[in-house]
Order: sequence, then C-alpha cells, then structure tokens
Amino acid sequence: MNDPKLEVIQASDGEEAWRLAQEHLPDLVVLDVMMPVLDGFGMLERKRESGDATPVVMLSAKSEQADIDRATALGAVEFVSKPFDLDRLVALIETILGD
Repeated sequence: MNDPKLEVIQASDGEEAWRLAQEHLPDLVVLDVMMPVLDGFGMLERKRESGDATPVVMLSAKSEQADIDRATALGAVEFVSKPFDLDRLVALIETILGD
C-alpha cells in the first residue's frame, strides 16, 4: 500500500486493535481471526455492539464455512483466506473504500 492517501496502523493483539480503532477511527479494519488476547471475532463483535459500522475484512487460515458464516453474521464485509495475494487484498480494500 504505497498510496499516500492510506495510512496503516498495526496492532499486536485484539485489545490493542480495539484501543487503536477507538483512537484513530479508521475507514476500514482488517482483522486476523486468530489474534492473541481478543480474537478477530471478539473484536468484530465488540465493534458492532458499540454501534461501529466501519467496514471490516477478516483474514484467516481458518477457512471453514462456519468461520466465514460467523464473520458474515457479525458484519464482516469480506472474508479472505490465507495464504492470500497482497495485490488482491489491496485491490479489495480500494474497492471497499471506493478508491
């Protein structure tokens, strides 16, 4: 993502991701399902329960249909299975953001 309009903020775990999302109010969030402390599902659930409708893309090596269904039910706009192509992920993000 070398687009000067995009800023990437990284977190090492779900609690940090939650705090940073509250602080920075991102236009889009990419969550890994298997994060320490608070997993991606928990983070997404917390966002939605707080009324936050920010688009969320879930990433995971867990690509069982149940995981995809859970992410969708919690409000994820996309579910990307690992391994993934970075260029495709960037294109997906740009599409969601309307760039």
